[in-house]
Amino acid sequence: MTPQPNPQVGAAVKAADRAHVFHSWSAQELIDPLAVASAEGSYFWDYDGRRYLDFTSGLVFTNIGYQHPKVVAAIQEQAATLTTFAPAFAVEARSEAARLIAERTPGDLDKIFFTNGGADAIEHAVRMARLHTGRPKVLSAYRSYHGGTQQAVNITGDPRRWASDSASAGVVHFWAPYLYRSRFYAETEQQECERALEHLETTIAFEGPGTIAAIVLETVPGTAGIMVPPPGYLAGVRELCDKYGIVFVLDEVMAGFGRTGEWFAADLFDVTPDLMTFAKGVNSGYVPLGGVAISGKIAETFGKRAYPGGLTYSGHPLACAAAVATINVMAEEGVVENAANLGARVIEPGLRELAERHPSVGEVRGVGMFWALELVKDRETREPLVPYNAAGEANAPMAAFGAAAKANGLWPFINMNRTHVVPPCNVTEAEAKEGLAALDTALSVADEYTA
Repeated sequence: MTPQPNPQVGAAVKAADRAHVFHSWSAQELIDPLAVASAEGSYFWDYDGRRYLDFTSGLVFTNIGYQHPKVVAAIQEQAATLTTFAPAFAVEARSEAARLIAERTPGDLDKIFFTNGGADAIEHAVRMARLHTGRPKVLSAYRSYHGGTQQAVNITGDPRRWASDSASAGVVHFWAPYLYRSRFYAETEQQECERALEHLETTIAFEGPGTIAAIVLETVPGTAGIMVPPPGYLAGVRELCDKYGIVFVLDEVMAGFGRTGEWFAADLFDVTPDLMTFAKGVNSGYVPLGGVAISGKIAETFGKRAYPGGLTYSGHPLACAAAVATINVMAEEGVVENAANLGARVIEPGLRELAERHPSVGEVRGVGMFWALELVKDRETREPLVPYNAAGEANAPMAAFGAAAKANGLWPFINMNRTHVVPPCNVTEAEAKEGLAALDTALSVADEYTA
């Protein structure tokens, strides 16, 4: 429901935020957070009555949009019945959420360990892998993001880890496939796949296979740029893990629960990891929830040996009730199918049409409701529109692009020289086309910075 404009309340909300809220990933005196009055479906409103189409899905978590009435009702009902309870007990909402998740995970990932979000899911997945193998090291990719807690941020392969990276977390990074900016001088997807796997196996050999507990990969990297892996790559990583006794961890925090047009992105590649992390879309972010889906062989490790880890709010009843309702809504309303269908029929052709007309677009890539436009100064040289990890004046072209999108009622997801197109998975065709039209206008501003 569209709220009545109330700038005075908005000003008070903004003042309290600026006085007391410490924001993540930000220089506190240099940010200007928008005060949000309400949200519904694919839209949200500020206190001046301006409406924005959310092409970020929050932080890629509102897979069924904001304020879905069935999920809101489920949370209210659970709060009236059993608001909270300790994790050592069997609780209906928790058991049912685990059952519904396990029904949809690939292979034998049938045991679910609940966390409060994606970062602590990665923390526990790595702990399980190390305890299962008795090995210390973890391999992960450059151009990745796995969370902001201490182990997760070190596993991350983007600049956000630098301030916390003491080179003592037992993490080794390698290059994953990314044909547009290939590190392997590849010219085809097949070459990129083969050379990336050869590079990974060489890294394993030089690090010592017997020292490596896990390889952690986002099934489809998210904030790093939505680089869909080439055919055969994830299956090849699976083979390397089996060959050297390494635990294969897939991070589906962003890609899971319909985002790619499948329940889990692993289904696109017919691959089953040993551990799989999830969060975000599991309950559309309505109440914090994440988890680790665990294979039979790793679950067996802790059958008669206590797992040394846990959280006070593991499987919180309100969060799990929201997950049950969300998963049921997605099944009943065909949300996963909508992501696949609308992505292929509207989003992809629309983005490719924009790329033909705007010289600032170097590449379009993605699947389902999970897309990225790579913005460049020069299509021939592929020089990025802004430098790697640009800030301040160096980031002016992307800042101008973002401002143009917002001025046209579109809230964009921008990271470095990319804009991501990640609307709710149940976005309508009309909303998708509205977003593409706003992108068209914003890209005209980016074009001004091209060679």
